[in-house]
Amino acid sequence: MTDGKIISINISKTKGVKKIPQDKGVFIENFGLKDDAHAGNWHRQVSLLAIESINKMENENIKFKPGDFAENLTTEGIKLYDFPLGTKFEIGECLLEITQIGKKCHDGCEIKKMTGYCIMPKEGIFAKVLRGGLIKSDDFIKVLV
Repeated sequence: MTDGKIISINISKTKGVKKIPQDKGVFIENFGLKDDAHAGNWHRQVSLLAIESINKMENENIKFKPGDFAENLTTEGIKLYDFPLGTKFEIGECLLEITQIGKKCHDGCEIKKMTGYCIMPKEGIFAKVLRGGLIKSDDFIKVLV
């Protein structure tokens, strides 16, 4: 059974900037997305945000695309923030475990400056990589219970 799919894999070399969409990414066990500025040996190795959440932020003047919220994985068809901590997702060759739901928005958040609000603190989630490998656009997300 699949519960959603990956729209985009997004990467940046530095923190505090939008991430650039890619068709695929290599995820390293206990580290995160290879060559991404947010990867490391900590609990927020990979960030995920649904396209449905991104679309909530749009209006007639502002359009967003995958990576604009600095998320590593943009998903579709799954309500990420409804899953409890410890939930595991099998995506492509990888196994991820949810370690945090939401986060405090930092003062320099460009989205918050533009719109007065940012969806990432409420609907974005973070995970650590339990099993590394390749994740590609259109890979399915399988929720393990």
